[in-house]
Amino acid sequence: MEGVYGIPAEACITKSFKRGKKALAPRTGAEYSEYVRIIARGTLNAFVRNRVEPRQRRLVQSQLDAWYGLASRATWINSAELKQQHRTASIVSSERVVFNIKGNEFRLVVAVDYKHGFVLVIWLGTHREYDAIDVKKVEYEKERYADSTGSN
Repeated sequence: MEGVYGIPAEACITKSFKRGKKALAPRTGAEYSEYVRIIARGTLNAFVRNRVEPRQRRLVQSQLDAWYGLASRATWINSAELKQQHRTASIVSSERVVFNIKGNEFRLVVAVDYKHGFVLVIWLGTHREYDAIDVKKVEYEKERYADSTGSN
């Protein structure tokens, strides 16, 4: 099986799929009616832990958890449907979307594969940091979310 956005297929398959239960899996030509699978929640948690001021962590974490909860239960089939549910989201391209977090104080850039039901976290930062990136070209950088010792 091929992967999604350069992630090996084995990393995209859920534990329930491996146990024979119905779950999302990236298969060429297949379509799924299950909810969206978000890769990687750890990036969101690491961002809060390592890049958000301690006094704001609880609030930012709750906002990201709320976004994650909504997105993981979504069944978007295209960007128009996503935009209908998230009016403040910016559709950058057919697969790239920017969400406003905490009243637009933070921006979350994701890649969306509507056909296979995957959302890949690409970038997360403050609105000021967002203004300094090219949202069409920015790529995921694991080091951006690591703590000062280099571990996640």
